[in-house]
Amino acid sequence: MNSKSEVLVTLRKAVEDFSSERARAAAESALSMDIDPVEAIEDGLSRGVQEVGKKFADGEAFLPELIMAAEAMKAGIEVLRPVMLQKKLQRRSIGTLIIGTVRGDIHDIGKNIVAVISEAAGFNVIDLGTDVAPEQFVIKARESRAKIVAMSTLLTVTTPEQKNAIDALSNDGIRENVKVVVGGAAVTADWASEIGADGYSDNAAEAVELFKRLIIV
Repeated sequence: MNSKSEVLVTLRKAVEDFSSERARAAAESALSMDIDPVEAIEDGLSRGVQEVGKKFADGEAFLPELIMAAEAMKAGIEVLRPVMLQKKLQRRSIGTLIIGTVRGDIHDIGKNIVAVISEAAGFNVIDLGTDVAPEQFVIKARESRAKIVAMSTLLTVTTPEQKNAIDALSNDGIRENVKVVVGGAAVTADWASEIGADGYSDNAAEAVELFKRLIIV
């Protein structure tokens, strides 16, 4: 691999082919070429997962394949993560971000990508995982004094849990102290506005930029 574009394509193809070994090797090549780890994730590994995700949505791929693609992505991220953390340590944290997939939903691929890139951007990320109850978002937001709560869901049936979490933050009296961002395949900008969220994004890179803008505001 002689160019950045070739490395990014190799990262994407490794995920599409469910090859953790190739994903790790390509990630090491990216670092040796001094490619930004975030770019390697967003324009390489993440693109591969997105492609498999599209096939899954169209019935051309099945859940086991989606899981294998996610595992390949994680293998590449494991190689890139130490460098991202080192870069983060070289600058002051820009704030605490809580992220999780809402109650009733165990999907975490998109959420994990956002969490990794947010960490690389300088956020102190607290990842609550999946199937997170509204009360868990509230407790952790209060404990950590987080500036942002980000909630994801892939399922239409669990989108109301995002509203439930916002209501729980309001009932606890800390809603005005935290910005809420929602996302996920089942979420739209109209839904975000309807439930009183502060923002919405449909991809990881834009989500992180949104987080930064909300803190500055």
